Formats: sequence, structure tokens, C-alpha cells
Amino acid sequence: MNQSQKIGNPKTQVPETPQMNDRDYINDMLATEKYMTDSYSTAMNEASHQTLYEDILGISTETQDSQRELFNLMFKKGWYSFNAVDSQTLDQSYQQYSGYQTQFPYNQGNPIS
Repeated sequence: MNQSQKIGNPKTQVPETPQMNDRDYINDMLATEKYMTDSYSTAMNEASHQTLYEDILGISTETQDSQRELFNLMFKKGWYSFNAVDSQTLDQSYQQYSGYQTQFPYNQGNPIS
């Protein structure tokens, strides 16, 4: 498979003007949702009370769902794509990162007690 091959959909055309278009607005919302999900993750890690944690978790889940919907919309409209890679490249990456498992402070996925 050619490295330059893209995985995506045909692009929905938008006006190329100095004013923001639909793609710009959705891309801005997607970036904001990504930032918010990261921030909620930090807030949950630092929540001092269980009820507060659960409230933030609910909001975080809604935000993550919104982020996913925006991503899917951008992908569907061809405004988000990926570079295709061949199976050999995937296998090499898998081998590289699976070797890191020996560096984790737990044994075979079970935390050390």
C-alpha cells in the first residue's frame, strides 16, 4: 500500500474566504471539545469528593460524546482524513510498543499488591 494514500471521504466544498465557514466552525468546536475532555480528566483525577467526581464524570462523558459526533461529522464531510499504512508498518509499530510492556510496574496486567 502506498504511504501517501489517504483514508477519508470526498471533501464537502466550503467557500474559501476570510470569513469562517462551516468547516472552520466545526473544527473550532472539535478543538474546544478535545481541550475540555482533557481538562475534565484532570478535574476528575483531582476531585476531592465522590459526588463531585461523579458530576464531573457525567459532564465529561457528554463532552466526549459531543467530541466524537463532531469528529464523525468532519470525517463524513471529508474534512478529516488519515494516512494509510501497510501491514508491515503496523506490525513494526506493534512490536515496538508491545516491548514496552516489560517496563510497566505491574505483572501481566495485574497490579502489584
